[in-house]
Amino acid sequence: MRIRLRWWRELFFAGALLFSLVALLPLRVALDWLGFADKGLAAREAEGSIWLGGLAEARFGTVAMGDVATRLRLLPLLVGRARLDIEQEDDGLRGALTLSRHGFGIDDATGSIEAPALANLPSPVLDLSDLSFRFGDGLCAEAGGLVKARLAGELAGMPVTASLGGQARCDGQALLLPLASQTSPDRLDVRIFADGRYRIDAALKLGDVPYFGRFDGRF
Repeated sequence: MRIRLRWWRELFFAGALLFSLVALLPLRVALDWLGFADKGLAAREAEGSIWLGGLAEARFGTVAMGDVATRLRLLPLLVGRARLDIEQEDDGLRGALTLSRHGFGIDDATGSIEAPALANLPSPVLDLSDLSFRFGDGLCAEAGGLVKARLAGELAGMPVTASLGGQARCDGQALLLPLASQTSPDRLDVRIFADGRYRIDAALKLGDVPYFGRFDGRF
């Protein structure tokens, strides 16, 4: 009985020591260690710990998120997932980045972001409502939520203004955002792949002229 009690006591203290070391990890070190940096999360400055911190001028790939507060959830770690909650001030963008051994994704993203310039298209403003998706082993495994895009600029030397929206879903290997207008035939089918590539099939009306094009790029 004494040996058994000693074994459990040593195990408890070893676990407590390991937890303390992880809890005290600086946020930037923890993001690298957990793999978020490898998936494209970067910032000019990181403050605090992995459990409660903040990122200044944060970016996910080429998408700018500004200054955000961060928090790592404990319970998903118990099932092999790392979930990092991200939230802007003043009811701005909020959601979570999730990583596991076989995949990654975004959970419950709500708010507005300005997307990077996509090929020759104007940079759209995206309004997200409970957008969630997950890639597993390089394939789109699940997706849902509403995405709206506002386009304003020029395409092929012609002005283009459009308001489009649609429900996210998986389409083969890709995450598909089928963005369509409710008042015109304007449409953008955006496919995003696990390795950061995207493909956009556009059907827009530029003035009185219909325009069809395909754009490929990488975030």
